[in-house]
Amino acid sequence: MKPIKEGKVREIYDNGDSLIMVATDRISCFDVILKNVIEKKGTVLTQMSKFWFDMTEDIVPNHMISVDVNDMPEFFRQPKFDGNSMMCKKLQMLPIECIVRGYITGSGWASYQENGTVCGIKLPEGLKESDKLPEPIYTPSTKAEIGDHDENISYEKSIEVLEKEFPGKGEEYASKIRDYTIALYKKCADYALERGIIIADTKFEFGLDENGNIVIGDEMLTPDSSRFWPADVYEPGHGQPSFDKQFARDWLKANKDNNWILPKEVEDKTIAIYLEGYEKITGKKL
Repeated sequence: MKPIKEGKVREIYDNGDSLIMVATDRISCFDVILKNVIEKKGTVLTQMSKFWFDMTEDIVPNHMISVDVNDMPEFFRQPKFDGNSMMCKKLQMLPIECIVRGYITGSGWASYQENGTVCGIKLPEGLKESDKLPEPIYTPSTKAEIGDHDENISYEKSIEVLEKEFPGKGEEYASKIRDYTIALYKKCADYALERGIIIADTKFEFGLDENGNIVIGDEMLTPDSSRFWPADVYEPGHGQPSFDKQFARDWLKANKDNNWILPKEVEDKTIAIYLEGYEKITGKKL
């Protein structure tokens, strides 16, 4: 079998009336696929998504059917697919990345320093880097092709984008995915905080099932799509250590002639961070 679509990290296979999403051990930073393989990373992403999908079924349905390769065609019953593959419902994906920020960091912090706003949303004066926001904010973006950068847009613009693709439904879909995004974030961020992890921000993707219902797809609250910070050392006023690929990003930024290759110790540290985040959140070893 050959994938019908390859993303920066995922490969998608057509399984007739379903899809099989495989999270590879590739790692991307700054929208570039690095030359390293981070062993077990794909399994962390798939199993963490499964954990959150199970936890949030009461808020919005999800696309997961099974993560057991025995439920999949024989081709997937080999070690390289075991643990990192998810059989999913087919969805018509909405062309919006649903980003929610509970803390000010990253591009949001850069924007706030410039003009006191994040994606056009006015924030209180005097915030420090990594400060918790009074309320989580929804800052959608458009989805870019591989190699391009996603573009942050306003909520109003998200209505326009959706209206163009789904005439007569733009406002309905935009408001529903915004409300789902905030509700998912609040429930999961509260849970994670009890386990010693701050979810600073994350992104969700939604699609429509065959009945036109909105369903969450892609991945959910993984270290690839979120910023996870250890709560025990949280201190506003600067960047935070994190349970995600920020460690790899920081190394690449500090070593400009990196040729998109991480040294072995950065590779090892990256997967150790992913595994620690997984264990804290799920309460079990991978």
